[in-house]
Amino acid sequence: MKPSDSSAPSSLAVYLRLLGYVKPYVGTFFISIAGFGIYASSQPMLAAMLKYFVDGLANPEKAIITGLPLLDGLQMMQAVPLMVILIALWQGIGSYLGNYYISKVSMGLVHDLRIALFDSLLTLPDPYYDQHNSGHLISRITFNVTMVTRAATDAVKVVIREGLIVIFLFGYLLWTNWRLTLVMVAILPVLALLATNVSRKFRKQAKKIQVSMGDVTHIASEAIQGHRVVRSFGGGPYEQRRFLAASRNNMAKQLHMIRTSSTATPIMQLVVYSAMGLLFFLVLWLRGEASPGDLVAYITAAGLLPKPVRQLSEVSSSIQRGVAGAESIFEQLDETPEVDQGTQEREQVTGRLDIRDLSFNYSGDARRVLDGVNFSIEPGQMVALVGRSGSGKSTLANLIPRFYHHTEGQVLIDGIDVEQYTLRNLRRHVAVVNQTVTLFNDTVANNIAYGDLAGAPRVAIERAAEAAFASEFIERLPQGFDTLVGENGVLLSGGQRQRLAIARALLKNAPVLILDEATSALDTESEKHIQAALDQAMRGRTTLVIAHRLTTVENADVILVMEQGKIVERGTHTELLAIDGHYARLHAMQFREPTEPVKEP
Repeated sequence: MKPSDSSAPSSLAVYLRLLGYVKPYVGTFFISIAGFGIYASSQPMLAAMLKYFVDGLANPEKAIITGLPLLDGLQMMQAVPLMVILIALWQGIGSYLGNYYISKVSMGLVHDLRIALFDSLLTLPDPYYDQHNSGHLISRITFNVTMVTRAATDAVKVVIREGLIVIFLFGYLLWTNWRLTLVMVAILPVLALLATNVSRKFRKQAKKIQVSMGDVTHIASEAIQGHRVVRSFGGGPYEQRRFLAASRNNMAKQLHMIRTSSTATPIMQLVVYSAMGLLFFLVLWLRGEASPGDLVAYITAAGLLPKPVRQLSEVSSSIQRGVAGAESIFEQLDETPEVDQGTQEREQVTGRLDIRDLSFNYSGDARRVLDGVNFSIEPGQMVALVGRSGSGKSTLANLIPRFYHHTEGQVLIDGIDVEQYTLRNLRRHVAVVNQTVTLFNDTVANNIAYGDLAGAPRVAIERAAEAAFASEFIERLPQGFDTLVGENGVLLSGGQRQRLAIARALLKNAPVLILDEATSALDTESEKHIQAALDQAMRGRTTLVIAHRLTTVENADVILVMEQGKIVERGTHTELLAIDGHYARLHAMQFREPTEPVKEP
């Protein structure tokens, strides 16, 4: 559940947590601060240089500078140009150190955040994916991280550099004429109040922008993944309208933030320049014994203040975008990963599977998907689950490798509840082939030998492909086993993709094999070959088969018929047909004889 706005962390708390990722780069960060300090110190130097310049205008050849290193004893005509060059050199060194090293820190910070975000995706439980669409998850890694980049690069750079410039200039003004400078202090509370109000608006608007950007990504992702359905059913205009509406919504929210920023900056600038106008009046009124050079230097330093103050006010939008992006990222990073409190690890298991009084309902849904299910599978046995869609077959299969956690009843492998195994060890003993096949944009061989199977001998990969009746089409591919299959195997047919998934499961050689509609996308000839291969592969393994096509389960040792989360019938194919119940009706629906033609008299 998302926290309410009232319990949401403050911008400062989120930003401080974001800056906590700077710890590994703290040395580099201090170098950048030192660089910006050097750069900022050059600003009052320019004002001070004007003091010597103005005071020496009356007689530049006779005016002598005293008390300054490298310039002591030089005439003004020689010293001022040299001062300009030295200040420029000093400023350049500071600019390089500050900009390069803060960028190095920020790039490292963004890299670490992106890696942490992606790593968390790999450990989040299945229910999290059920509640979040892929478009918004991808948007976090792309758009939200980009917002954090701006907050961690441009924003931090501006805050440090312009903040130090303000500090140095303000210090110079105090040192030059503290009475006049105190007048400027009176305006600071007004600026702070404006900045706080604007920042609050920026943060709210940034959150709305991120949600709308997630919608844009989500709609685009759906249209790309389902492009054939879109074209087949004439969904182009509908998708165009959806994307247009989402893009316009995002544009409107972006413009709203820009309007807020564009309004706030001139207001703050007006306040600052009003203070400057008052300052000029006071300078003329309270000039006292100050020389023209002193007054020019003071006014110049004061005149340099509005620019950094304005930039500090403008950076608020970038910071709030970054804070909103970081807040969204931290929400995901704070999600509890897959629960893995198991301690049992077995090098080998026989594969005996016991389901005892198993009940289950999804989070937030009171309806029981499974209700008091009981059955056992001996090693080497094949048990089939059949029934109408929504009867709980796939849910039961998902509980065995702990994609979801059961709270009522037991799921036992070799007499040990699956909750007691460590996740990695449990899933090493279970091979799953789903109806929806997932392939990666890699070679055929790498898709078969994926994950823990990577590095398997080529001979073993080819043997698994042959057992899955995949060799015959793989040999016809341009590079054979080294052919790239495209995104999610787009270059292969549905049956070919499914055969690669079966080959992957066979290569894993796990003692428990779950086939969830694993042959649904195969043509009749391929199904016959694969059925023979599976019959060979299932020997000595506990096999749970979920099927709608009853021809694939006729040879099962036991067939379990499910209805509304309960097992309503169990037995062999012959026994179930004999009792003429649920299974017999399902069988009759699939194999109904054509009606005999009516004979003419």
